[in-house]
Amino acid sequence: MAQDDRKDPHDERQMWWWLAYFLFGIHIVAFVMIYAVTHAPK
Repeated sequence: MAQDDRKDPHDERQMWWWLAYFLFGIHIVAFVMIYAVTHAPK
């Protein structure tokens, strides 16, 4: 666990990008599901 003591800015930035895309993807899926439910044929 010696590598965890040294913080690498590149790894931290990559984690933030992954988190941003992850949250963005969840919102896209949520909006698509809401659109499908609200616009479903009666």
